Amino acid sequence: MSDTPEHEPHRRTHASPAAEIFAEFDLAAEIHRLKAETTWSTGQNARTLVKHDDFRVVLTALKAGARIPEHRTAGRISIHALSGQIQVKASGRTFRLRAGGLLALDRSVPHEVEALEESAFLLTIAWPGER
Repeated sequence: MSDTPEHEPHRRTHASPAAEIFAEFDLAAEIHRLKAETTWSTGQNARTLVKHDDFRVVLTALKAGARIPEHRTAGRISIHALSGQIQVKASGRTFRLRAGGLLALDRSVPHEVEALEESAFLLTIAWPGER
């Protein structure tokens, strides 16, 4: 049984009391939704799927050639390519991730992301201790 309104069948939070511990997503539907929003015309769109003080999961879609400039996070991250192909530059190295590829980076590592083709990826951020 789903707690989610009928207009959002692709995102389902499980019934209480588990509603506070579980969140389930249809990532293909979430990607489709990102691309249907008007902000997709900028070449980049993102949605935070899970948000806690010490943990985030962000779904990002990029058009071919779109870039996320160099930045760093205080927490450790993983970048999981879901579709297309992205290039991540970090610590003097270049990583090419195709669908199914995963890259993990330690905290505060400067990195940038570029979509080599239309792509989607999950970014997971874990901060140490309490923020």
